[in-house]
Amino acid sequence: MERYRNSGGDSGISSYEIGNDFIIVKFTGTFRTYRYSYWKAGHHHVENMKRLARDGSGLNGYINRYVKKLYD
Repeated sequence: MERYRNSGGDSGISSYEIGNDFIIVKFTGTFRTYRYSYWKAGHHHVENMKRLARDGSGLNGYINRYVKKLYD
């Protein structure tokens, strides 16, 4: 997994992994990972999450607002 840059300094995300049709997110303080896929979270949300992960900012807020329970 790739370390999340966390440019704001206050994110609850520690790392992520990007696939063709999914993103896997690991939150700070846990060993569990969450996989968000086109199938469950939707293409639009997964692509937005990939962009935010690469940017290193806004991913935690996006997850909490739009896809919190939509993991596989």
